[in-house]
Amino acid sequence: MRLNDAVPQKGSKKRRRRLGRGISAGQGASCGKGMRGQKSRSGGSTRPGFEGGQLPLYRRLPKLKHFTVINRKHYTTINVGQLASLAANSEVTLASLLENGLVTTDDGPLKILGDGELNVALTVKAAAFTANARRKIEAVGGSCHVLDASAKAES
Repeated sequence: MRLNDAVPQKGSKKRRRRLGRGISAGQGASCGKGMRGQKSRSGGSTRPGFEGGQLPLYRRLPKLKHFTVINRKHYTTINVGQLASLAANSEVTLASLLENGLVTTDDGPLKILGDGELNVALTVKAAAFTANARRKIEAVGGSCHVLDASAKAES
C-alpha cells in the first residue's frame, strides 16, 4: 500500500451545497430556507436559549442564593453552652429540655450545636450533633447517642 492509495471510499465524500447560484443548482434564490424571516438570513440563527426577546428560561429561574429547600428538615436546636446548667450525669432529651425550660418550643427533632463551653458529663440523646458539639460533650466524659430523626421525642 502506498500513500497515493489512501483515498476516501467512493461515495463517502459529498460535494458542498452551493447556495443561491440559480435554480439549476437546486438551492437557488432562497437557498432552501423558505421565504423571509430571521432563520432565512445570513449569519445563521439565534443563539441557544434565545426566546425571541422574551426573558429566557435561564434568567427567569430563581438565582441559587434564593432557592428554598423543598422538604427541609426542621430541628429544635440548642447550644452546648446552654447544657452546662444541667446536673452532672443526667440524661438530655428533647422532653427533658422542655421540662427544664431550656427549650420552649418543639420545632422538630433535637439538634445539638457546638457554641459555648461544657464542664459537666451528660448523656445526650438527639437526632443530630455538629462535629464541634460531639467533640465538646465527649471531651468532658459525656456520651452522644443519635436517635432516629423521625422520632420527635422519647419519654
